[in-house]
Amino acid sequence: MVTILPLSSPATRPRRRRRGPATFLRWLLVLALLAGSAWVAFRVLDFVDSFTPSRGAPVSTRIPIDPADVEPRSAVPAAPVAVPPGPGEEGAPPVAPPEVEEGTAPPESSAPHPPPTTVEEWAERMATVLDVPARALRAYAAAEVRMRAELPACGVRWSTVAAIGRIESDHGQIGGRTLEEDGLPSEPIYGVPLDGGPGIREMIDEEASAEAGETVYVRAEGPMQFLPSTWDIWGADGNGDGVADPQHIDDAALGTARYLCSAGADMDDPTDWWNSVFAYNNSLDYGQRVFGLAERYATVEVPAP
Repeated sequence: MVTILPLSSPATRPRRRRRGPATFLRWLLVLALLAGSAWVAFRVLDFVDSFTPSRGAPVSTRIPIDPADVEPRSAVPAAPVAVPPGPGEEGAPPVAPPEVEEGTAPPESSAPHPPPTTVEEWAERMATVLDVPARALRAYAAAEVRMRAELPACGVRWSTVAAIGRIESDHGQIGGRTLEEDGLPSEPIYGVPLDGGPGIREMIDEEASAEAGETVYVRAEGPMQFLPSTWDIWGADGNGDGVADPQHIDDAALGTARYLCSAGADMDDPTDWWNSVFAYNNSLDYGQRVFGLAERYATVEVPAP
């Protein structure tokens, strides 16, 4: 089984409306106007404006982790933009250029953009329009490509794997970490000890406890938050270095894809899709949040280079 880190990315925490200095000072403005003191009113307004951010200030484009309003086993997320073909796969047919009259040049806006030819190029371009690091997108896309070759009947897509990665660890960035180019988070990621506390089941690491001479509780590991016992079964070597490391985004993403495809799942079938996500975390709220994120990711097109 897989557990969720208790830490959440800023986008997952409930947002409270903050009443900052600007709100307080605007109340002073109202009082000043009511008192007939125009001079004080204008002075307060000038002071308030000093606290007001510029209209041109950059705004966060993070996709919120909101649960989708969908009943379990009633639908699957929309299919996202395809990733480039892997070794031995046939690519998509070329896009035909628009028809134009003889002697005229096609409008620049109508010319089709060349599609990315590698997973690396695809990830770099998609990262400019998604709030997902390019390094994580490479791992999610590579996991889909591998599963298309190993288990084509499953049909697991990068968007579902990416949705789980966002919820579990913000793509390896939780707690201020960064996902490095080598595929590892800047600091290893571990979940809370499963010590039987409120809302937490108890799982004791017997081997570690024997070595330490005290009780050691199991903790989920890595950006996709695998329990060690689950990783022993579904762990994968996604980057080809001969090691299945749950802390490595390539390995963890491929392990997630394999876990979702277990028991002969067809991820294009609503029942199978939901059953696979519930196997990852048996929570309605969790499943609806994965659905919502995967659906949002599916709306994004590959931008021009």
